Amino acid sequence: MKKGLEILGGIWKIYAALVFVTMLLILYPLYLIFLRKESTFIYAFNLLKVHTKLILILTGIFVSIENKHHLSALKSCVITPNHSSYLDILMLYNTMPNYFVFMGKHTLKTIPIFNIFFKQMNIAVNRKSIMSGKEALNRCASELQKEHSVVLFPEGTIPDDAPNLLKFKSGAFKLAIEQQVPVVPITFLTNYKRLQLGGLFTGKAGPGIAKVIVHEPIITIGMTEEDLLPLQQNVFNIINNQINKNGHR
Repeated sequence: MKKGLEILGGIWKIYAALVFVTMLLILYPLYLIFLRKESTFIYAFNLLKVHTKLILILTGIFVSIENKHHLSALKSCVITPNHSSYLDILMLYNTMPNYFVFMGKHTLKTIPIFNIFFKQMNIAVNRKSIMSGKEALNRCASELQKEHSVVLFPEGTIPDDAPNLLKFKSGAFKLAIEQQVPVVPITFLTNYKRLQLGGLFTGKAGPGIAKVIVHEPIITIGMTEEDLLPLQQNVFNIINNQINKNGHR
């Protein structure tokens, strides 16, 4: 039974990959135009919102978002979701109402065609390089000062046993305290069921509901470096408790 489901999941992965690549190739000329200069990044962002929504619809993934109202009144903030699947990136564009940039691994800049999103608009970081990390956080600070939100996955990568969490890194929380902007934890509850790490015919994969919980923003005004570890632990607990509450271990 399990193997049969994995085979069906593999077929769905092939179909989803074809949808993703085909749509990206069709829209690529528009992205080339919109991503040439910062003043038109917003057009690329809006196109991404439509683009990713169509991918989700065509692959049978239906988005369920709880507490989206927490995001409506925010200007700039640091978004800290758990990282459970490659689907998380698509989901962000269907969760966040306003413009944001996100920080991703520097290897994303090596993927043909897809790397266009990391040449200037989004931020690629080599976590093994202190200099790269510093430059990436400086760029994040610059975006926040422009009243743009920034998304950082505090785990840094997708855990092999998602949705179990990896230890959170401090960068996102240090950034939020330094810039005195809110931190918004987000829990992706079922993305790992829709597209789990693994080979083509291993792991969970397939259409269904992708559940997102937007948690109440945590205000950092008045926080200092002494509040860094408590803030980091608080966000970890919020997301981890939500995962446990919904029985997605």
